[in-house]
Amino acid sequence: MMTNRELMLTLGHAARAAAKVLALAPTQQKNDALMAMAAKIRRSAADILSENGRDLENARAKDMKASFVDRLTLNEARLEAMAKGLEEIATLPDPVGQVMAQWTRPNGLAFSRVRVPIGVIGIIYESRPNVTADAGGLCLKSGNAAILRGGSDSFHSSGAIIACLQRGLDSAGLPRTAIQMVPNADRDCVGLMLEGLGGTLDLIVPRGGKSLVARVQQDARIPVFSHLEGICHVYVDKAADTEMAKAVCLNAKMRRTGVCGSAETILIDRAAAEKNLKPIIMTLIDAGCEVRGDDAACKVDARVKTATEEDWSTEYLDAIISLKLVDGVDEAMAHIARYGSQHTDSIITEDAATAERFLNEVDSAIVLHNASTQFADGGEFGFGAEIGIATGKLHARGPVGVEQLTTFKYQVRGKGQTRP
Repeated sequence: MMTNRELMLTLGHAARAAAKVLALAPTQQKNDALMAMAAKIRRSAADILSENGRDLENARAKDMKASFVDRLTLNEARLEAMAKGLEEIATLPDPVGQVMAQWTRPNGLAFSRVRVPIGVIGIIYESRPNVTADAGGLCLKSGNAAILRGGSDSFHSSGAIIACLQRGLDSAGLPRTAIQMVPNADRDCVGLMLEGLGGTLDLIVPRGGKSLVARVQQDARIPVFSHLEGICHVYVDKAADTEMAKAVCLNAKMRRTGVCGSAETILIDRAAAEKNLKPIIMTLIDAGCEVRGDDAACKVDARVKTATEEDWSTEYLDAIISLKLVDGVDEAMAHIARYGSQHTDSIITEDAATAERFLNEVDSAIVLHNASTQFADGGEFGFGAEIGIATGKLHARGPVGVEQLTTFKYQVRGKGQTRP
């Protein structure tokens, strides 16, 4: 029997060989594979849901909290969304080979900056089995091979989805080793991926909770795309429309509480507290959200709990939100800079100048005006899907789609020039 190291190196070398094929694969061949994958998922829905049922049964036996179970759960609608996501990726422009810039120097040398695949990408994720399809599809379209390591809690679901993706690769004549899944849940395999699998792995993308991402950022010896937390804010300015503010705050928090784009803190301009504070608090409480607020918020309703200092820097991923009054946009931006995670932040205002200040000065990967933070999603950006949200500042930031999964090289064409 292979050791984990031998197993993982075998996966790495197979992925490297597949990446060479994908880098040169025609767009139509990749699109054919993606469409076939979508069809396989639809035809295998019963099998996937059966395997997901095994994962859900295990999760409930471990008394996992409701937000975790929601992220793990698949149903017919979510499977259809998964299949449509792959079809949408197929319709996207192929980034590989795109010419980003061209110029000619006085000596006649012609320069082109051209997009190329990164190579082999390792994706480490936890409970969301849909990441399996999103990550595999995005890596394929961008010409990269993928090694996927899903969490033990979604092991059976991810395995069933991987089988569909690999059958799609087979039908298009592409190597099934272009998308591989680590075949066990041993944590040692994560450590081996972070080492780079003997030079076969070019990039790690972690997608999961704080402890997972922190470990990857700390231990990885190769480049990482990641965000540690999604501490997202909605700032309700004095010039906000109250009905809009209520609707956006409710959606930003409660549409899906377990996603990284879920709002965790609402900041309300003190200058319009009489107009906005109570309506927003009552809207959230009536929807089943626990509100933890400052003194002013606590006076609105006895059900509001007193917020602690820790609340302002907590990613709840649950039906809980912290709320406080601030003295205008300057204090709101200062609060976001101190407690936020540079993920996604929104301003609600009818004042165009204030909105532009917020959009220009808040240093987050995604900044919105009069819209819910739940739009922090690659599909909503028109990327077809995303492999995650990157909050770093190098190479990729925000939703990581097919374009962000490429790098570039320079092609230089001459006519015998030599350098003096």
